[in-house]
Amino acid sequence: MEDHEKGREAFADEESYRLHALRHSTAHIMAEAIATVFPGAKFAFGPPVEDGFYYDVDVSRPITEGDLTAIEEAMKAVVKRNSPFARREVDHAEAEQLFAGQPYKLEHIGNLKGPLGTYDQGGFTDLCNGPHVPRTGNCKHFKLMKVSGAYWKGDSTRPMLQRVYGTVWPTREALDQYLFRLEEAKKRDHRKVGAQLGLFTTHEWAPGAIFWLPKGEILYHTLSEAMRTMLLRDGGYVAVRTPMLFDTELWKTSGHWAHYRDNMFKFDKKEEGEEEGRIYGLKPMNCPSHMLIFRSTKRSYRELPLRMHDQGVLHRDEVKGALGGLTRVRQFCQDDGHLFCMEEQIEKEVTELIALVNRVYGSLGLGYRAKLSTRPVDKLGDDSLWDRAEAALENALRNNNLEWKLNAGDGAFYGPKIDFDVIDALGRPWQCATIQIDYQMPLRFELSYVGADNTAHTPVVIHRAIFGSFERFIGILIEHFAGAFPAWLAPEQVRVMTVSEKSLEWGREVTAALNAAGLRVFLDDGDGKIGAKIREAHGVKPVWQVVVGERDAENRTVSVKTREADLGALSVEAFVALAVAESKPPFGA
Repeated sequence: MEDHEKGREAFADEESYRLHALRHSTAHIMAEAIATVFPGAKFAFGPPVEDGFYYDVDVSRPITEGDLTAIEEAMKAVVKRNSPFARREVDHAEAEQLFAGQPYKLEHIGNLKGPLGTYDQGGFTDLCNGPHVPRTGNCKHFKLMKVSGAYWKGDSTRPMLQRVYGTVWPTREALDQYLFRLEEAKKRDHRKVGAQLGLFTTHEWAPGAIFWLPKGEILYHTLSEAMRTMLLRDGGYVAVRTPMLFDTELWKTSGHWAHYRDNMFKFDKKEEGEEEGRIYGLKPMNCPSHMLIFRSTKRSYRELPLRMHDQGVLHRDEVKGALGGLTRVRQFCQDDGHLFCMEEQIEKEVTELIALVNRVYGSLGLGYRAKLSTRPVDKLGDDSLWDRAEAALENALRNNNLEWKLNAGDGAFYGPKIDFDVIDALGRPWQCATIQIDYQMPLRFELSYVGADNTAHTPVVIHRAIFGSFERFIGILIEHFAGAFPAWLAPEQVRVMTVSEKSLEWGREVTAALNAAGLRVFLDDGDGKIGAKIREAHGVKPVWQVVVGERDAENRTVSVKTREADLGALSVEAFVALAVAESKPPFGA
């Protein structure tokens, strides 16, 4: 094996390995370039990351946009030189000599054992175990992106360094496509588009919580009701709603107090007559309360699977600096579900959930990738139960012919799971749906049902969500559709615009007919010119723009445009029939 191929076995596939090596190598090239532009630069860590790489550096002054251009030019010289990446192992004494004057490297060397790997690229040497590409000339297609701050080793008591980010791709075409996606993502940013469409707002007095404006509430409610209707009507679910506030005894029983309490909102409460107070917490998930519902009455195997659906309000104490728009919030709701079943029912239930994922995501034009996440280090329970749970999920994946990747050690503390990353219109992955098998919580809550043999058995619980949180999923959909939602989901389906006062009454009559058909309509009957009204309509992205002029009033027609085409003059009856047919939800109708 050549030196630059070391570590290949740690990667799931050849493409992942090659991208990792390319990005790792380009980070080293950037470090050499920074040393050229900033003589005396001190270097910390420079790893590859998703879609790129970064290096944390300590230089004499803040790095500017102009400096990034200079660093790029110096990188091009290193690439053109086409030096080999040559690996050499050294002992600690030689490493300390090589990196004299590099305090961050020296500190890191002091924490390492055994021979240390280094890579030279034609005069610039870095501490590294690889992998790397064969030569610097393999790293042609790069671009530096931005600079941010980062504490040394993530410790706020240590020096603040500058983190320089870049991206690199195997071909110029791949780089150009990535940069295009970034620019398109800026245009689609759900915070920008959400404000433009009047969907939601936030306020500093409620960090991590969303104010849903009228149009946003329509969007939220439409998604919520579509899922609820489909599950209750077609999926055999029952809807439940549980308290938001619980004594911590609930969380201690479930295991969340030991594993999750730092992410909970909690407070002390002393009831009248009590000498000592108790600690209460706002629920961050529904599953423990669903255990109490199952336990509240005697259960029979004939009731199983018992599928509970809950869209209750949840709270999680996210770090304020991590909050952002809809994608990371402190208050949210999920399309949550817990399925109580017998062990022999697991694979059938998981297969039906995979079909549900296909139905929902397919109807929204979202692809997905599946991951099997297995037992973490801090797992609850015996390995034998984990073996059975992991095998059941793996069998379901194979039997449904799903491509999937192993995500070892990333399961929940109570059970393994299948996670689904949806792929949006820009090819970006977002983790949404999850299917989790849980043997532990039913045991901890002492759940039981009477089996066919007339003895008590412990059920298995399948935790699942398809959207995940409504807030985050709506943020994904805003960016996926760039605010131009499909007809069934659009908060404003039709905008009716009158040309003049002569068509005002007909415009109101048309609007009434559309409203009566159950369509979501906005009437722009102001005094402005029709050109200005049309420009405003483009900004709010209705599915249909309906212009009502004097001739339309005489002929009792409407002039209709979709986002893509001009449908011309239609009778009101024909347009209503068309719009109602296209507005039917793809699920939950």
